Amino acid sequence: MITLDLTLPDTRYPIHIGHGLLEQVELLLPHLPLPKVLIVSNETIAPLYLPRLRQALEARGVVCASVVLPDGEHHKNWQTLNLIFDALLSSHAERKTTLIALGGGVIGDMTGFAAACYQRGAPFIQIPTTLLAQVDSSVGGKTAINHPLGKNMIGAFYQPRAVIADMDLLATLPDRELSAGLAEVIKYGLLGDADFLAWLETNMAALRARDSAALQYAVKRSCEMKAAIVAEDEKENGVRALLNLGHTFGHAIEAGLGYGVWLHGEAVAAGMSLAARASAELGWLSGADIARIDALLHSAGLPSAAPDMPLEQWLELMGHDKKVESGTIRFVLLRRLGQAFIQLGIDRAILEKILPNRS
Repeated sequence: MITLDLTLPDTRYPIHIGHGLLEQVELLLPHLPLPKVLIVSNETIAPLYLPRLRQALEARGVVCASVVLPDGEHHKNWQTLNLIFDALLSSHAERKTTLIALGGGVIGDMTGFAAACYQRGAPFIQIPTTLLAQVDSSVGGKTAINHPLGKNMIGAFYQPRAVIADMDLLATLPDRELSAGLAEVIKYGLLGDADFLAWLETNMAALRARDSAALQYAVKRSCEMKAAIVAEDEKENGVRALLNLGHTFGHAIEAGLGYGVWLHGEAVAAGMSLAARASAELGWLSGADIARIDALLHSAGLPSAAPDMPLEQWLELMGHDKKVESGTIRFVLLRRLGQAFIQLGIDRAILEKILPNRS
């Protein structure tokens, strides 16, 4: 097991990465103010892992309640969130009852947001079951639900007490979901580590074949990079915005097509390709750089081409993004492979050139 620490001014918590961690409840017990938890999962993950986690906790005297939510990004809304509150209240949960998120990014985001709201703040722990959640959404304390006009627009910064990334849980992950997670892994190489980017090019076949050592290294390096950035800028006032590489375009794709039509990682992949094209139009990247990015995305089983939408729809959806500042869209672009920067606005002519808008 590898343990990383994320240290912030007001808190510090461990990120445990390894095999067979789900039932190692000694990793959880120090973070439970009371021996009472609510496990939040979904209808796909719960049959696979919820009984094992619950049995292990109950064997150590922890009182467990659970709630199983419908699966899918399109359920990341107020109605589903309220099911968590229903479960908390019906089980007489106290402010010190710990919520445990057992699932992917949707479950982690909603559980964290529910914890931030319940009695004005209850503890929670992340047990991510997808690659995307292990390398990105479970770390850093961003919690939210979606709105029809924008992704993750309603939420809170609220840090977990611990993150338990059990690599064994990836064994049941569908291939498409694995590829979606690899988009976020690729993002880290593009935005801040050219050597890691080269490593991914060499090891992508091993990652897609679920090689244990390769996956654990990819998760470790991604979490190291995210933890360092979040420690420097918890509330996204500066450098943390770089983690949104590909997301301004990607969130527009998700909202425009309808949540769940494309997976988040697929939309981010196409968004990173668009960010690379915008960077090239501004004179930062070469055609060879774009080809290299697209080739890596394809080798990961990801799209590089975004879907067609009318230009005004693109602009409207991106205008609802969280990264808008004083009415201007903040884009994360690439000065070179391995170095990202924040660009305030892009000329409409460039957007019209790079965005598929023939509809």
